[in-house]
Amino acid sequence: MLVGHRIPSGADAAPPHAVTAPAPWSGGRAAYVVPVDVSMPLRLRLDLSYDGTEFAGWAAQPGRRTVAGAIGDALAVLFGTPVALVVAGRTDAGVHALGQVAHIDVDADRLATLAPRGRAADDPSAGRDGLLRRLAGLLPADVRVRAVAAAAPGFDARFSALRRHYRYRIGTATWGLAPLDRTAILDLHRRLDVERMDRAAAGLLGLHDFAAYCRPREGATTVRDLQQLSVTGGADEVTVEVTADAFCHSMVRSLVGALIGVGDGRLDIDEPARLLAAGQRTAAVHTAPARGLTLVGVDYPADAGLAARAEITRAVRTRLDG
Repeated sequence: MLVGHRIPSGADAAPPHAVTAPAPWSGGRAAYVVPVDVSMPLRLRLDLSYDGTEFAGWAAQPGRRTVAGAIGDALAVLFGTPVALVVAGRTDAGVHALGQVAHIDVDADRLATLAPRGRAADDPSAGRDGLLRRLAGLLPADVRVRAVAAAAPGFDARFSALRRHYRYRIGTATWGLAPLDRTAILDLHRRLDVERMDRAAAGLLGLHDFAAYCRPREGATTVRDLQQLSVTGGADEVTVEVTADAFCHSMVRSLVGALIGVGDGRLDIDEPARLLAAGQRTAAVHTAPARGLTLVGVDYPADAGLAARAEITRAVRTRLDG
């Protein structure tokens, strides 16, 4: 029966006799749905949102509550075995997500058993719909899987991604924050000069070594392509929009910390660019708190370009990260 696409044993490529159907995350464009043996593993795309306040980040850690741990526990219950999660971008402790993306490879037979009662056995979406409903019942309230879709051939949540988008919100009103905003916005309690911040941000754009704004990880590159860094706002709130091909550890919060320093007059407008050029982290770069930061989305190429993008990204990461 048509259940999705199996994980290829060789190069990621469209099967020769694939048929197409719209995937719910594709905006109506065609996604491959391939007739396969249901005993083969299937790759599924998960679209996620979470409130990071009570999580110690994305990655599973023994004895700590994490997003991957919560989702992994629920998947293990449903599939009877641990299920590996591959995510577009690991978020730090306290960071939120509106548009996180992950993929899983699952047993097709087991997925079919999750179909809602009364759905036809040969309905390719029945198992996915059942998985989505059951996850809603098992997951804690601060993490949601919003969609489960059959992944197009070549899709890899991490390596196929073109860019990630983050937003950092800063409350600047002297009276503080609205109570419902207290976990999603940094309450700074003072005004910032938005124009100065935005001018400083422009000096950081482009392909650079962001070692000055990253917490180092042995053997990993800190070279990133910063495609957007803009600051807007008014009397009560300032918003920083950040986009890059990828981010190293604490990069977004460190960039925001430097811009806050410019906005409140502690740093000159050109100081963030000078720090970047120096290529070494110093005490002048303060890491902004996690609670103001949200991953708002991840961009991917059209289905036909997924496999090629993944291969390019893997090659770059292997060459630079070792």
